[in-house]
Amino acid sequence: MISGLERILYATDLGHNSDYVFSYASYLAKLTGAELHLLHVVAELSDDVKFTLQAYVMDKKARHSILDERVSKARALFKERQDDYWAHQTLEDQKVREQIKSVTVCEAFAPEQILKTAKQYNCDLVVIGAHARGFTHTFLGGVAEKVLRRSRIPSMVVPLPEED
Repeated sequence: MISGLERILYATDLGHNSDYVFSYASYLAKLTGAELHLLHVVAELSDDVKFTLQAYVMDKKARHSILDERVSKARALFKERQDDYWAHQTLEDQKVREQIKSVTVCEAFAPEQILKTAKQYNCDLVVIGAHARGFTHTFLGGVAEKVLRRSRIPSMVVPLPEED
């Protein structure tokens, strides 16, 4: 058993493999009794997109509403995915849900926010999923690669499951 594992950060892109990746984080939490902190980062809009919004959506309130809606939709999807995940777990495994101490959905640069959140909660491990098959950047995905390069705590990259 891993000693000293008290807080795990699960960072997700909410992709179709997110449940698979989360199963590793929740299993480790179950084994160790560690707290779980969940994070989804909505990618920041480019300056070009922000400029376009300012140019074509004159009403400042409407512009802010459009921007806020991106995060709100991500929160709703995250909640839906979590509810669905836990509904398919055994009663014993559902107890791990009580170990979730925070759920954060925000707009930021993902690698930076993952590292910042891990530090904020004093996490001992980051669990993140890989994106595509291949090597280095393609295998890990840009976010996972950047987290691995800059992280000062252990980081677990869960590869995609085998295709059926």
